[in-house]
Order: sequence, then structure tokens, then C-alpha cells
Amino acid sequence: MRHAHARTDRPAAAGPGPRAPWHLPALLGGALLGTALQLQQPELWPLAWYAGLCALALAGWLWNLRAGRPGVRWTALAWLVGALLAFAACGARSAVFSAQALAPELEGVDLRLSGVVAAMVQRSDSGDVRFRLALESAEREGQPVALPKLIELTWYASNHGHNERPVPAIAAGERWRLSARLKAPHGTLNPHGFDVELWMWQQGVQASGYVRTSERLDARLGAPERLATTWQFPVEQLRQRVRDRITGYLTQGVQDPARLRAAGVVAALVTGDQRAIERSDWDLFRATGVAHLMSISGLHITMFAWLAALLLGMLWRRSAWLCLRYPAPSAALLGGVVLAGAYALFSGWGVPAERTLLMLATVALLRLSGREWPWPQVWLLACAVVLAFDPWAMLQAGFWLSFVAVGVLFATDMRAVGAYGTGAGARFALMLREQAVLTLALAPLTLALFGQVSLVALVANLLAIPWVTVLVTPLAMLGVVFAPLWQAAAWCVQLLSLWLTWLASWPLAQLTLAQAPLWAGAAAVLGAIVLVLRLPWPLRLLGLPLMLPAFWWQAPRPPPGQFEVLAVDVGQGQAVLVRTAGHSLLYDAGPRYGAFSDAGQRVLVPLLQALGERPQRVLLSHSDSDHVGGAASVLAHLPRAQVLGSIPLDHPLQALRAIAPCAAGQQWRWDGVRFAMLHPPAGDVAPAQGKSSTNARSCVLHIEAEGGASALLTGDIERAQELALVHAAAPLAADLLLAPHHGSKTSSSAAFLDAVQPAVALVQSGYRNRFGHPAAPVVQRYQERGITLVASPRCGAALWSSASGELRCEREHARRYWHHRPADVAPQEEGE
Repeated sequence: MRHAHARTDRPAAAGPGPRAPWHLPALLGGALLGTALQLQQPELWPLAWYAGLCALALAGWLWNLRAGRPGVRWTALAWLVGALLAFAACGARSAVFSAQALAPELEGVDLRLSGVVAAMVQRSDSGDVRFRLALESAEREGQPVALPKLIELTWYASNHGHNERPVPAIAAGERWRLSARLKAPHGTLNPHGFDVELWMWQQGVQASGYVRTSERLDARLGAPERLATTWQFPVEQLRQRVRDRITGYLTQGVQDPARLRAAGVVAALVTGDQRAIERSDWDLFRATGVAHLMSISGLHITMFAWLAALLLGMLWRRSAWLCLRYPAPSAALLGGVVLAGAYALFSGWGVPAERTLLMLATVALLRLSGREWPWPQVWLLACAVVLAFDPWAMLQAGFWLSFVAVGVLFATDMRAVGAYGTGAGARFALMLREQAVLTLALAPLTLALFGQVSLVALVANLLAIPWVTVLVTPLAMLGVVFAPLWQAAAWCVQLLSLWLTWLASWPLAQLTLAQAPLWAGAAAVLGAIVLVLRLPWPLRLLGLPLMLPAFWWQAPRPPPGQFEVLAVDVGQGQAVLVRTAGHSLLYDAGPRYGAFSDAGQRVLVPLLQALGERPQRVLLSHSDSDHVGGAASVLAHLPRAQVLGSIPLDHPLQALRAIAPCAAGQQWRWDGVRFAMLHPPAGDVAPAQGKSSTNARSCVLHIEAEGGASALLTGDIERAQELALVHAAAPLAADLLLAPHHGSKTSSSAAFLDAVQPAVALVQSGYRNRFGHPAAPVVQRYQERGITLVASPRCGAALWSSASGELRCEREHARRYWHHRPADVAPQEEGE
């Protein structure tokens, strides 16, 4: 009765009460915020902490639901709950995955592995093979050991140029037993550089290594053996077969470089194997702004889904029985997403394909459920779904480019306001406008992410987008059924390359600027979005001031009279950037990593572009490949730089640029900073290649700031040259020392260290390098003198300032939980 009385007391004429707020957008927004915060963690918390956060968030949400208190407080709580749940979920996944990491005591030891090849195999021109092994068992000296589930292995065709042994054919799905040495995922870490360790974390790879095989090793450890061909990883098996068919069909007996490169593009468009595309072609595609078309991108997946849905809908409507049981539009929508998923799976399930498919599936489910949500909410839901599957996608440039592009198209959709007609001319005008809007809106974002933007991207994409999506890609895909179509696709790629090469030759085809900090980049992106929105022009023009800081940004420089030394992390090699108030010098150019890869193109040129640096002088200490392996790429990027060095006259670099010899007594001043060459002696001519060791003639450079702070860069000089400098009373005293010869046991003599008396010494070496740098006796000599010895595997790029005398390690400054932290010990000689 009391309840009935309460109901009758309510005024009959009262309208519906206030509508309860819809909290899903707040939950989704909170999830994005929580994911972003968790990705900033330098160290992971215990798993129990993340579980506690999740329980706390759910308890708070249930309590408020029971209390029934709608309003602003509920919205704020929804943000908090979404953030806590996403933070906890991402952290818990990371903690569980991190617990499966390779144990440090298993690094660098011989292990007997058994497992199945889990991915398409990569074979280089030198004959080396890279593959992923899904581990089934592992032994060390006959005893089972626990290892990560997925391992990246390289099988070298030769042992550093000796004992060449061709690698047998390997295919996905095969079970192998072999011997290998492993190490934790470890890559170079530099400002604005590519994070290899994050990429391997996303791939689920927690160890890498190389196959150990030779006649002596096989007798002791057992020879590699193929055990069986399995049905496991069928998609990867199919991908490898199709890729090999494409490259075999298009390259057999072909000598034309353009046709060989086109074959790589066709293979990439069909199978998603981006490594098949040569680096020179990637440079061309980036310079013209069409790189997004040359891999299985979101555009390809979306186009495939649309075509599949169109074809399926036409076939479905031909059957009255099917139409009566399920509507044709819904069947076409659902079938298009499913077939696009199969295409994404076949193409390698890359991050762009995964992201696009999840977005399409989210939108399709909303439409099938009959819900009509405003586009910001659909966009937000798609973002949250993608990050729920792959939180680390938020750190990928493709994530931001994709979702900003989709958001801009939603916000500026001219179809919604009926601004254009339905004829062919109107459709072309609409396409032209959309491409112009995207080009303008994404330019600041591209600049913030990559430090460069193509100024011919609009013109290039007007032809490239329909050419690749409507012509090249369908021909390449249909070639799986009828192989001659691959040749037609390759011809189309060659024609497109001619067009893009012509565009890239235009003056100022590409704009390269220093990469601005996060606040300036975010402001520029916001300004570009405001500029393209359907707003009154006075409001649109307010976006221009927001864009200015990113376009006019200059990296901070040392004050006059001071300098900075940036020891770049290039692995087992050497490269140092010295910056003064208005000048810069590059000392050495790092190693060569392979036949088509070196530190110049992979590390130094991108770093110089990101910092906005154009060094006036390049100093190549000597001709060893770990010091000049990247020099050709650097010199191509710096056509006006003066080059000094101890380089033989018959060295190939001499054909690229005249290299003046370095000699003791040479000196100059930049912005109040004194540069002086201490070695080699004047008149000491560099010997021809291969006639003697080049280490003895390394250029030794002393740099001194106003006030006396100084640095000494020594190349690969050894004990004899060190003692000669000491006996000659050369001005060796320095606060910062670049350890001679990477800390080799033939250098860093006691007398030399007593003469230099540095506070800090830097060792540029690779993680677990085969030379054992820095050697244990050398480390002990530094420690006995109280000198702080910093090695690049533990530090990453090292930045030292003469003004403060402080050293900053990139691995500490930009520390994230997926970054490897090596033990602070000297590596041992690995031998064979």
C-alpha cells in the first residue's frame, strides 16, 4: 500500500523526468587516458597492484550505481573508472608478459632448441635467413630450461665472412631442432629514434639470437635438423608460398633494377611483406607522401571490405530464400567485414590492418544493432576497441595518422550538408576536396611524428590512390589465381614510380624541419584541424597561430663558449655529434649493418633531421667499417660539409667526396670553442687499404670550452699511440673521454688515463658484442681511478654538456618498462 500510495501522489501531468546522462563516452575517454598513462610507466608494478586497482574501480562504480546519483559526479567517476580499468588491464598484461622474459644467465650460452617456424621466412641477398621459432622445448647441456615462447633467430650463411655454409631452405610450419645462442631484445636507443625494443614487445618476441653451426660445433652440439613439416601456422605457410611465387615469377632471369624493385612492391601489396620493398623505394614513397599505399594499410582493408560487401550483396539479392531469412544489406555488411578480416590475416595481421579491421567491425556491429550514434562517439569507441586489443598501438605513428584522418573526414563530411551533387564531376570535386583537407590536416601531425612532410603529397595521391587501390592491388591479388596479372601489376608499379620520381625532383618537394616538442606538435595538429573544419573563416584563421611554434621550432643550443657532445647509440661502432652555439661537427659515422643498411641512413640522418642539424664538418677518424660504414649516407645528406679524416686515397669514400687528411696541429674556433687535432703526426700518410692496421692513424680531437671544460675524442688509437701522445706532452687533460678503441684491452693504458684524468669516460659498443668490449682489465683501470665509465648498451645515447659537466643517458631519461636494462658487467668473449 505504501508503494501504491507513493505512485498516486506523483502528479499525473508531470512529463518524463530528467534524462539520465549517457556515461559510455566518459568511460571510453577515461580508457584512452588510462592507457596513455600506463604507457609512460618506467617500471612495472607487481601484478597484485594492478588487480587491486581493477577491483577498486569496479567497486566504486557498483557503489554509485546502487546509490543512484546521476549528475556531474557520475560523469567524473566514469572517467576515473575507465582510466583505472584500462591502466590496470594494460599493466597486468605487461606484468604477465614480462615474467616470461629470457633469464640473464641463459644469454650467450649454447642451447639446443626445438620448435616450429612461426612466420614467413626472410632471406637476404647475402644468403642469411631470419625466422621466428615457436619454441616447444629447450635444453642446456642436456638439462631442460625455460625460455620465452617466441624467439627471433638469424641463420648466417657465413661466420663474419669466413667458413661460408649456405643456409638450407626453411619454410613456415616446419619443425626444427638446432643449436643457438640467445640474448634479450636490445636495440639502439636515441632521441627521436626508432624503438626496436617496443616493436619486439608488440610482436611478442622476448629473445633473439643466431643459429650455431659448423663442423666442429655440429659434432659437439648436434647438427641442425628438419624434423617434420606440420600443419601449424597455415596462413604463414600460404603467405610464404605466394610471396616466393611472386618474386620467382617476376625476377627470374631479370636484370632490370626497376623491374626487380617493382616485384618487391607487388609482393608487399599481396602478402604484407614490407621488407620486400627496397629502401630507395621507401625513400621515394615517403618523399611524395604515398608510403601509406605501399603496404597493407587501412585504405586497402577498407577498400577490400567495400568491394567484398558490394559483391556479396549482389549475390545475396539473387536468392529470394536468403533474402527472406536475412536482409541483404546486413549480410553484405557482415560478410564484407569477415572477408576483410581474412585479407588482414593473410597479409600478416600488421598493426594498420588490425586497427582498421577492429574499427570496421565496431562500426558494423553498431549498424547491425540499429544504433545511431553521433560520429564522435563512434570514433571514440573504435579507438577504445583498438587499444583494448593492442594498447601499445598508441605509440605508433600509424595509430594517430589513421584516427586523426578518420576524425577529420567525419567532422568535415560535405555529403552530410549536401554541398556537392551526385554527378561524376561533383564526385571528383568532392574527392579533391577531401584529399586536400586530409593533406592540410595531417601535415602538422606528419611533421611532429617524422620531422618532414611532403609538399607534393596532394598531387601525388590524386593519381596514386586510385591507381594503387583500383588497379595495382586488384591485379596483384588476382595474380594468385592467374600469374600473368602479376606482370601487369609490376608494369603499373613501374609507371607509378616514374611519376613519383618526377614529382620528387621538384624543388622543395619535401619539407624537413626540426621535430618540435609534444606541446608544440599537439598545438599544430589542433590548429590544422580548426583550419579545415566547417567554421566561419575568422574562426578558422585562429588555427594559424597554433601551428607556428611547430614550424618555427629550433632545438636549444649550447650558449656561446660552450659545447655539447652527443655520443649516438649505433651499436658496435662510433658516431659523435658535437654542437656549439652556431656550428656542429660529426665525428665518425657508425657501422654498416648489412648490404643495404647502415648507421647513416637508419640512425644518423634521421637524428640530424630531427634536431635540425646540418654539420659544417665531418671528421672520419679512420677507415674501419664500424667508424665509416654509414659515411656514404651521411655525406649524401650533407653535400656542403667539409670532410676531414684518416682515409686512404684508394678508399671508396674518396670517390664520393675529397677528404682532407687530419693532422696534429690543425685547429679552429667555433663560437668561442677551441678544436685542436692531436694525432696523427703531420705528414704521416694513410696507407693503402689492407696494408696495415688503420687504428694507429686515428684522428684524435681535443675540444675545449671557455672556462676550461674539455672533451677528448680518440678513435681507435691503441697503447703505442697513447704513450706517444703522453711522451710528447700533448694537451690531453679532459673532463670527458671517448674511450679509445671502444674499451679494447689494447688501449686505455694506465699512463694515458693518468694524463687525461677524465671525470667521465664513454664506451660506444654493441650489446654482447663479439669483441668483449669493454674488456674487464680496462674496466678495472677506470674503476681504480674513480672514473665513471658509461657504456652505450646500458646508457643508450649519451649527452654531455661542457656548461654543467653532467651526463644524460637516453635509457634513463626516456625509460619505459619494455626497455631492456643490461646487467652492469663487462661482457665476456663469445668466441666462435
